[in-house]
Amino acid sequence: MQRAHVLGGGAIQQNWLIDVLLDDRLAELVLRCDGRSTLAVSHSRAQEFALQRVAHAAGVTVAEPLWLCEDPAVIGAPFFVMKRVAGTAAAARVVRDTLLGGERATLAGRLGEQLARIHAIAPPEPELAFLPGPRTSPALDAIASNRALLDTLGAAPRPVLEWGLRWLERHAPARGEIVLCHHDFRTGNYMLDDDGITAILDWEFAGWGHRAEDLGWFCAACWRFGAAALEAGGVGSRDAFYAGYERASGVSVDPDAVTYWEVAAHVRWGVIALAQANRHLSGGEESLELALTSHLVPELEFEILELTSGEP
Repeated sequence: MQRAHVLGGGAIQQNWLIDVLLDDRLAELVLRCDGRSTLAVSHSRAQEFALQRVAHAAGVTVAEPLWLCEDPAVIGAPFFVMKRVAGTAAAARVVRDTLLGGERATLAGRLGEQLARIHAIAPPEPELAFLPGPRTSPALDAIASNRALLDTLGAAPRPVLEWGLRWLERHAPARGEIVLCHHDFRTGNYMLDDDGITAILDWEFAGWGHRAEDLGWFCAACWRFGAAALEAGGVGSRDAFYAGYERASGVSVDPDAVTYWEVAAHVRWGVIALAQANRHLSGGEESLELALTSHLVPELEFEILELTSGEP
């Protein structure tokens, strides 16, 4: 190894840029391992490696995974190595810099196509046997998980989040077709260069679910990073995003289903934001970033009320 330094942007996992001499040629690779803090719902590095292998084989634009090491004695934690890809994922820059990723309608369509390729992966998939299937339905499972997490926080009552959970329960869709969902497909989790998408990132929450989960998460107002009018991730229109998805998947997008999962996205992020802040407030991990996360919750609650009001 000729060089190694940590890359920015990894809140839960760490990414290291490493230069390795392979067959007398210097190769730039990325080593991914656990960060200082982890989440119980996050996949292990071996599981994330398997997810990227399957996604890469399915034609999703990901950094090609090369090697996995599960022996913690090597560097102190399990890790895997993948090829380095160029570009930036910084959400604020992606939204502001309209030269990144090419023409924006085209970019939105290509993001829809990438998501369709992920959703083309369906059970049973032998390499992904570690992923549990939905116990009841993706919607009811998500409600139960978020409600359980909210109940453990012991924070001040959050009636809007409770209302959102009840609304989701009352309007829960049928189980439907089960596909592989990224579960964090949003601006900030893909890389762009001047020409287009270079990688879909951060697979540690992927699992089986309903295809509209990812569509709703991507379009949720909380992931537009100030570009509220561009409803597809702050970078494009819904129409362009949906068209790319439909073109690649052959499945028509149901706007009502996407709206349902947008409500679910704001509830989920609201509960996670409270849980993140609680990690600091409980004394478990001192972090100003974690402490400030709870200040996002009122805005998320406003979106929940807007989406469930029955008004346009």
